[in-house]
Amino acid sequence: MEYSLIDFLSLLGAVCLFLYGMKIMSEGLQKAAGSRLRSILAWMTKNRFLAVVTGVVITALIQSSSASVSMVVSFVNAGLMPLEQSLAVSFGAALGTTFTEWIIAVFGFKFKMSAFLLPILFFAVPMLFIKRNNYKNVGELLIGFVFLFMGLDAISANVPDLSKSPEIFAGLQEFTSMGFLSIVFFTLVGWVVTMVIQSSAATFAIVLIMAAKGWISFDIACAMVLGASIGTSITPLLASLGGNAEAKKAALGHALFNLFGAVWVLIIFQPFVSMVTWVMKDLFGMGDPQALYNTVKNGVNVDEETLKTLTGPMAIGMTMFHTIFKFFNLLIMIWFTKLYVKLLNAIIKSRKKEDEEFQLKYIQGGLMSASELNIAQAQREIVVFAGRVERMLGMVKELVHTKTGTPEFNKILSRVQKYEDITDRMEFEIGSYLNKVLDGRLSSEAKARVSSLLSIISELESIGDSCNNIAKALVRKEEADAHFNEYNYKNIDEMLKLVSEAMTNMLMVLTDIDNVSAEDLMRNYNKEREINNFRNLCRTENIENVNQKKYPYKAGIFYMDIVCEAEKLGDFIVNVIDSMEDIMRRSSSVTSGLPIGELNPEKTAKPIV
Repeated sequence: MEYSLIDFLSLLGAVCLFLYGMKIMSEGLQKAAGSRLRSILAWMTKNRFLAVVTGVVITALIQSSSASVSMVVSFVNAGLMPLEQSLAVSFGAALGTTFTEWIIAVFGFKFKMSAFLLPILFFAVPMLFIKRNNYKNVGELLIGFVFLFMGLDAISANVPDLSKSPEIFAGLQEFTSMGFLSIVFFTLVGWVVTMVIQSSAATFAIVLIMAAKGWISFDIACAMVLGASIGTSITPLLASLGGNAEAKKAALGHALFNLFGAVWVLIIFQPFVSMVTWVMKDLFGMGDPQALYNTVKNGVNVDEETLKTLTGPMAIGMTMFHTIFKFFNLLIMIWFTKLYVKLLNAIIKSRKKEDEEFQLKYIQGGLMSASELNIAQAQREIVVFAGRVERMLGMVKELVHTKTGTPEFNKILSRVQKYEDITDRMEFEIGSYLNKVLDGRLSSEAKARVSSLLSIISELESIGDSCNNIAKALVRKEEADAHFNEYNYKNIDEMLKLVSEAMTNMLMVLTDIDNVSAEDLMRNYNKEREINNFRNLCRTENIENVNQKKYPYKAGIFYMDIVCEAEKLGDFIVNVIDSMEDIMRRSSSVTSGLPIGELNPEKTAKPIV
């Protein structure tokens, strides 16, 4: 048998086509249902059993347990999901991944799927050119489906035919005749292969082809599938590397679930495989999954129709083994969820870092495996960003009444400057993260939301700059030997009080970004008008007071600098609210009947993308 480098590269290309098809299917579904998935994940945290069902359904939809568990890890990292519920979701995801295998086993071998692939493309490709996004998403999903089975056919066509090369078959036979050691060896092989290609479904497809050609027996194939279930944990573990302690716990919990499950199945491996064979042959009458291997091993010549008949039970048997294993593992492990949490807390200790040190709590590193859902992480981080600039405003209010030049003044000033540097870096990091999200496949609504979020972080950074500018004005006032009287301090306090109330309202809106009412937005716009009116009053009175010598002209300059800078704070805050209004108009999720586009008459309405 001649097997050239081109043949080997063709085999690798077939695997890549299979993986690409899975990726396109997953992204098409995420684009079509990204916001719905966010709602589902928020709803399903009510109890762990509901979380299990959600894990099964989501993984069946996006065709990848690695993607769904990575998504769960990111949500735990973002504080959107408790650790116990996240483990239940990942347990369900482990069972949901068998859905892909059933598709491959049934449609890949029951009949010639390639006969239907090009007709599916005929309907799918035109959908990409339809203006409505839903049709485009369905088109991408169908194209991914086609590529997946084209890859499966290509793998089958490009693997070497070992049946025509007895010496290679004899080499394989050496590894398959070591009893229980063979089971352990091929379990490790499945583990390593899945870690490399990061897809248990792809490993399953490869093992299925090997079994279909009679290279390996049914129990060896099951061992490789068992190993693949452990190897699939690598993607969530990689996704958690840059995350917080809770994210690492969620990823490790998924890995331990698969590892412990594989261990107990290995202990009773042969009885377990015999039970699956009994279910196939006697309970459902689907045939003997070992018959294909026995036929090839004994050198019996069979026609193509008989071979296809023998291949079906082998494929169904492997899928049945994996499904029963995952189902029983789930039934056992779900009752130990709280114990898992205690174990993970003991293994990974949470570290509390000083809040004034620069760090991103929710979007550190990780794999961008679900762009639509990564937006929730960014929103959570933006709330942290807003909380920091709110603390900056509190420092400025304290600084106004602290004697300049004292150690206490210098300490507060240093904190303001440190926070200003943090806000600059947070804007850059969150903005970079959102740009990476934009590189993924997003729905038009999600792209518009990301655009609004980018605008929000820019305004939050400007708030930090304005707070720092007020601190600088206080320093310049002291250097110029200017002094405020009681009237100046009273008005500055009143202005900062109005700004602080606007900031509190803004933070409330950002904290519950998907359930904001028109009244919430209107309250912020009204506060902005109060700030503008008070600034105008201060400006008019300042001219009169300076003319009447109530305080020096020099003091009046610094007094108005601070008042006007505070008014800018109000502008930046209302700009954040404007971006929130855009999000609400696009999502049509405002709970009030007020005309959102007309809440802020000073704002020029932006077109809905």
